[in-house]
Amino acid sequence: MPWREDDFGGSGQGYSGPSMNEVVLKIQQKMAQWGGKRILLILIAIVIGIWLASGIYIVGPGEMGVIRQFGKMVDQTSPGLRYRLPWPIQTHDVVHLARIRRAEIGLRTDSYTGKARPEPKEALMLTGDENIVDAQLFIQYLVKDPSQFLFRVRESELALKTSAEVALRSVVGRNTIDYTMTEGRVVVQDEIKKYLQSLLDEYQTGLMVTEARLLVVDPPEEVKDAFHDVVRAWEDRERLMREAEGYREDLIPKARGEAAQMVRSAEAYKEQRVIRAQGDATKFLDVLKAYRKAKDVTRERLYLETLDKILIGKEKYVLPPEGKNSVLKWLPLKETISIKEKEGKKE
Repeated sequence: MPWREDDFGGSGQGYSGPSMNEVVLKIQQKMAQWGGKRILLILIAIVIGIWLASGIYIVGPGEMGVIRQFGKMVDQTSPGLRYRLPWPIQTHDVVHLARIRRAEIGLRTDSYTGKARPEPKEALMLTGDENIVDAQLFIQYLVKDPSQFLFRVRESELALKTSAEVALRSVVGRNTIDYTMTEGRVVVQDEIKKYLQSLLDEYQTGLMVTEARLLVVDPPEEVKDAFHDVVRAWEDRERLMREAEGYREDLIPKARGEAAQMVRSAEAYKEQRVIRAQGDATKFLDVLKAYRKAKDVTRERLYLETLDKILIGKEKYVLPPEGKNSVLKWLPLKETISIKEKEGKKE
């Protein structure tokens, strides 16, 4: 049925433009002029353009693109705007290399609440001394080889968890419970990390472990308190050893300094004694020479010098040997010397 102007709410009065029927007729005439084949070609061209444009894809920072041609990997692409042949000739996968992934052994953390719940089937294991221990392991890893990650193993992350459980049980089973809980904890962690990485490389998973950390290493609940007492005693022992080491480091330098000072003092005393002995020897040789030249005089001089040293602070008088009945020994020598000194001053 042909359209009318008043079908659209107008009265038709004062309207000078073409009617809707005329517009439709013009479109039909144009299409008839182009022909059905041209329209079909245009539609085909549009479909081909859309199909070719479907090969455009983006690789973000820290990612790597992997191109597959008929299912086989043919190329790897770096970050940026990239192009591949459209499906079904080629497809692509984008692997995030910089994203740190995580796995847990012996526990599960709820992604919504953040609370962890234990998994006893994974956590309970035997130690090297045949004790039961509850061990929980936290692992961080990333993809280092996209081709191995996608094509070598069907489920690389499941392979990682299985390998991590094997590594944990193997390393803990080689060590005692005391060693694993105390001084050897860091060593055990390193051994688990190395063993796990060797398993992942052997299976060609394309994964690299960045951290393997023991979150919990505890005995069963029935004996946990006793083992914690052992741990605290071990920590006290380590603290006392560190304090003793610090005291030793402080005491040894002081003792070495005092020893060096004593050695220097002894060396100085030795030099002093040697010099004094050499002087005494030289003096004795000089006296010996003088004695050989005039024995009586030298003997008398030495005798008087010795008396002078013995009678320190005393007045001494030397009298000539004039016989036992000499008048000099009865004279007041001190007063006589004083009178002579006064007379000398007067003169």
